[in-house]
Amino acid sequence: MADVSWVSNNIPKTDCYKSMSLMNPDTINKIREFHKSFPQYAVTPLVSLQNLASELGVGGIYIKDESYRFGLNSFKALGCTYAIAAYIAQRLGISVWELDYKTLPEAAAKLGEFTFFAATDGNHGRAVAWAARELGQKAVIYMNKGCPQVRLDHIKREGATASISDLNYDDTIRYVTKLARETPNSEIVQDTAWEGYEDIPGWIMQGYAVMVLEAYEQLQAKNQQPTHLIIQAGVGAFAGSAQALISNLYGDNDPISFVVEPGVANCYHKSAVKGDGTPESVGGDMKTIMAGLACGEPSHISWDIMKNKSDYFVTIEDKHAAKAMRVLAAPLTGDTRIISGESGASGMGFLLPLLKNENLAELREKAGINKDSKFLLFSTEGDTDPHNYKKIINGDILS
Repeated sequence: MADVSWVSNNIPKTDCYKSMSLMNPDTINKIREFHKSFPQYAVTPLVSLQNLASELGVGGIYIKDESYRFGLNSFKALGCTYAIAAYIAQRLGISVWELDYKTLPEAAAKLGEFTFFAATDGNHGRAVAWAARELGQKAVIYMNKGCPQVRLDHIKREGATASISDLNYDDTIRYVTKLARETPNSEIVQDTAWEGYEDIPGWIMQGYAVMVLEAYEQLQAKNQQPTHLIIQAGVGAFAGSAQALISNLYGDNDPISFVVEPGVANCYHKSAVKGDGTPESVGGDMKTIMAGLACGEPSHISWDIMKNKSDYFVTIEDKHAAKAMRVLAAPLTGDTRIISGESGASGMGFLLPLLKNENLAELREKAGINKDSKFLLFSTEGDTDPHNYKKIINGDILS
């Protein structure tokens, strides 16, 4: 396989109104008001790497830096806090808009002693554990095999019961789902949707969209509009939420979009290559430094959005994410440093070869990339594995 692979989206289009309507801008704005009630909430930076853009021959590169979010070093809490609030509201028969940071613990207490379960490579589980602790409830978190001890330690410090399984990510989800169903007074909190499990993943996607709305408004304040969008996909919850909200916000001026995955965990790319509109899965260990993207089965809400709205599906190898981490950590003079983890840097990991490699000239031409092109990316995590981050930055691995 080439170290960067791509395919145009030629999938027959279907009616995706229901999925797209989840990302109604008015709804996302109301969810942002919910998040604003949290004392930890602050708008994260939208960094302009103008000097890098000039060196690469394009008009702008804008990166949303989620390493600052809620003090948790990733964007994930945006999703699970709102989803848990919406779930509690549903169980109590009240409107979620009646709940905020101050009223949530009292509402959660009405459920009795409750346990939230989650499967994770690290960031999502930490966010679920944090949210459960804030509500005075319990969390049980299982990580898939190969996850580093440091991420397990982060989760345990949030007060959760947590361990690393001997299963891959998708099989860990199945195991945890079964466990949650067998445990009284409990619920699983995952951002991937499947038949019969759509409410919580949909709410998580809506929570994620808050950072996309922030980025849109930050660009508006700069009087800038992206021509191209790069979004990374694991199960696809973030990518689907970003694609849907951006498409809803920009309408006919919707930027051309690229969905990025690791080469060993390319379920969306594989589905696009198949081209008939049905999702494909990837199995096995899916060993990649981009652990947050090592997911083999698309969320069907996200697939419904992306097969209809995304323009290109691409894969990159680990060396590109590693190089991007180093570029962001040591920017050109005048540009702002971004501490971006392995999955967070994947968008830049694609952008660099896209703009520089001769064998991607056809893609540049098809995607209409020129000196005026402006790219929007999301660094969805910081150095969630500090030891590995330092090794990559220092060139000790994947140099």
